[in-house]
Amino acid sequence: MKLKKISDDIKEQANKLADTGFRQIFNRIDQLHIKKGVDSMGLDKFIEQCALIAAGSGAVSGSGGLITMVVGMPLDMLNLISQQFRVTMAITYYNRGSYKIGFVEFMKIVAASFKVEAGVAASKTVMEAVAEKLIMKLGARAARRLVPVVGAVIGGTANYIFIKRMAKTVKELHPDPVVIQVN
Repeated sequence: MKLKKISDDIKEQANKLADTGFRQIFNRIDQLHIKKGVDSMGLDKFIEQCALIAAGSGAVSGSGGLITMVVGMPLDMLNLISQQFRVTMAITYYNRGSYKIGFVEFMKIVAASFKVEAGVAASKTVMEAVAEKLIMKLGARAARRLVPVVGAVIGGTANYIFIKRMAKTVKELHPDPVVIQVN
């Protein structure tokens, strides 16, 4: 019975995240700022910066054991999703030459990076599947963060690796970047 309850709770949280959370995070990201960051730093340095920001929140949420994990995990998850979205937007800009992307098209890219079949349109079901996978990935690391200091190392490292792997996967979705000629 407990396993069913946990599964139902995860699905409920995934539904909430898919219903409003992803769109709110997407809408709060300044796409022009991402373009400027990629233009000034280059794509790989921009990705590295996002990975380090994600590592920082992972380290903080795991640094004090149960207390910081309970308070820090929601903030860490929000930051991790934001950094993943920023990296995805940066790679999309780098490969297309255009920094503006709509939410539906963006969610198709995010779904593909999680190996979720997006089909023709980014439906609520696809967003729920992405949210569920993300919650499962983050939840699996939560128990290891209960030990202070060790939790900080695990949280920071796990977040850093997550962002780097997501960047690699999104890059593989766009093997040939657009070359813009400047006269």
